[in-house]
Amino acid sequence: MTGYILKRLISAIPVLFGITVIVFLIMAMIPGDPATAILGSYATPENVEKLNRDLGLDQPLVARYFIWLGNMLQGDFGRSFALNRPVLDEVLDRFSATLILAGTSFVLCAVFGIAAGVVSAARQYGFADKAITFAVLLGISIPSFFLGMMMILIFAVNLKWLPVSGMYAIYGGGDLPDLFWHLLMPALALAVVATGVVARLSRSAMLEVLRQDFIRTARAKGVNERRVVWRHALKAAMVSIIPVLGIQAGFVLSGAVYIEMVFQWPGVGRMLVDAILKRDILLVQGGVVFVAACYVLFNIAVDVAQSLLDPRIKT
Repeated sequence: MTGYILKRLISAIPVLFGITVIVFLIMAMIPGDPATAILGSYATPENVEKLNRDLGLDQPLVARYFIWLGNMLQGDFGRSFALNRPVLDEVLDRFSATLILAGTSFVLCAVFGIAAGVVSAARQYGFADKAITFAVLLGISIPSFFLGMMMILIFAVNLKWLPVSGMYAIYGGGDLPDLFWHLLMPALALAVVATGVVARLSRSAMLEVLRQDFIRTARAKGVNERRVVWRHALKAAMVSIIPVLGIQAGFVLSGAVYIEMVFQWPGVGRMLVDAILKRDILLVQGGVVFVAACYVLFNIAVDVAQSLLDPRIKT
């Protein structure tokens, strides 16, 4: 197992290197002068020249990339000029909020998606299967940001049951119940589409397993149907379900960007949008690379979990 993990970690190095190249080139190709955009009304020729020197923008493109990459490998992601603080500190502060939102949404989509898929497969062509299929197709068809806005309109504006935006109340609050009520709508809005995808693919995986010989053997031995479905069949189907969960984790993490904007959630997604508008190059580059690295590491963890269920994957 240790060798397999090391092999997956080594294989992630070219992926992360490619991500840094793509992110750097995209930011370099943005039209206009970044120093002038950052300085705004203070963009005198002297100030622009000094900022270009500080950002390394007076260097050739290749040299700028390797300077940035070398600093990043030493843990120095640069300094945000818009916020006047280290990029890594800002990203870590914001990532905790994104992790709460995306992590909650991922747990919701995993639990409800797998449960819906199992029930739908166990009751194939029955009322439960048709109801779940209809709900899943409806959920997949509604964009998360639109659902989020409708939830704000219904539950916050009209019914006044839930807070409109933010992570905590402006005055007072700050405790776990306050976080729960602020988290409820964005987490549900973000989880709906992923839940539908997980449910559909879980149903397909379960149907395939339920037709196999060892399931028929278990039923012939008189094993309780609930035990057959939830213990034997689900365990075998998880080999196919776990990769789907890994893909949906990336969807949830990337989808947090617009959900954070809709609900004004103080996470990395909202930080990146603000940084792009302010042309805060180092903050954008550092934020994207950090999130991408987290996604790559999560996929490695998913592969390891899958290999634990199916040892043939390690070969």
